[in-house]
Amino acid sequence: MIAGILFGFVPLAVWIYLLLFRNGFWLLRERDTVPVPEPQAWPSVVAVVPARNEADVIRQSMGSLLAQDYPGSFRIVLVDDQSSDGTGGLARALDSERLTVLSGTPRPSGWTGKLWAMKQGCDHASASAFDSAPEFLWFTDADIAHSPDNLRNLVARAQDGGKVLVSLMARLSCKSTAEHFLIPAFVFFFDMLFPFGAVNNEKSPVAAAAGGCMLARRTALEKAGGLAAIRHNIIDDCALGRAMKSQGPIWLGLTNRAVSLRPYEHLADIRNMVSRTAYAQLGYSPLVLAGTLLGLVMVYLAPVMTALFAWGISNTAGWIAWIIMAVMFQPILRFYRLSPLWGVALPFIGTVYASFTLQSALQHWSGKGGMWKGRAQAQKVGERA
Repeated sequence: MIAGILFGFVPLAVWIYLLLFRNGFWLLRERDTVPVPEPQAWPSVVAVVPARNEADVIRQSMGSLLAQDYPGSFRIVLVDDQSSDGTGGLARALDSERLTVLSGTPRPSGWTGKLWAMKQGCDHASASAFDSAPEFLWFTDADIAHSPDNLRNLVARAQDGGKVLVSLMARLSCKSTAEHFLIPAFVFFFDMLFPFGAVNNEKSPVAAAAGGCMLARRTALEKAGGLAAIRHNIIDDCALGRAMKSQGPIWLGLTNRAVSLRPYEHLADIRNMVSRTAYAQLGYSPLVLAGTLLGLVMVYLAPVMTALFAWGISNTAGWIAWIIMAVMFQPILRFYRLSPLWGVALPFIGTVYASFTLQSALQHWSGKGGMWKGRAQAQKVGERA
């Protein structure tokens, strides 16, 4: 009796809270489709692109940067992070005056690989290599393609209200069955953890960013301590969001202007992406991990179990919770143009993500934490890479 009430009404209370009081995260109102006024003068921008073994997509991603319709000064610095597949050579073959390709140096102790590559790009952009240090640094991944107006839109949004960071959650590949099953939920869960509306609220302590596309005001970044201040963070984008929000307003939203070129054809591909950072998000704490896994079971599996196998009022509570989560999942399904019936599967999707979180912890304990492009960045338990 008590167990039935617990498994029936606790999840229902959680989903009612998420529905009504979590900044309406599930409505996906924060998008870059809302127009902003263009500035009177266009500031200088340098795009910094860390690239490690991106030969299959580098021409397309760099081509999209070179095609930017930006009225101001715009340069690109690509840092070839010791690639073994010819990424740097393919980028140099594009032969554009706008593009500089650097050969990255080995990662020093205390730095993650991506942040070290970004640091080298920033140093080059701020040095005498260019006429003057840029007003903005545009951090974008080497597997992201941008529409020609994306930089123009980013800068306009940053200048509107003096934002120190504007970040876009790139549209991820969603073509395979594995992607249909897991990719919309990835964005849904990220927005649940870091509601975009709260991120964009100057009075809220919630801060985050999406690493595939981040436009940072250079002077604010320097005042925040630069990339060196977050050098050990595997979840570098959210760490940058926190650092930048201490300097001024930031903005995060969904977009169709930045698109990931990286397909996730198999469930294992998505598992590897999630498990790279999931345990880091929990602070490498076994206690927090246990609580998280228990919470995920209660929030996602318990409604299904009570809806299908309980009776009376607990059964009703289970069905209502399951219906609420299916309804909340609809906006992200529409964004990815998927059937609304995927909403019914959200409890099972949540369970799969719970297994990814457990695997992330197991990888960390085995010395393979933070695996990225063949490089473990959290190599020992309790050690910062």
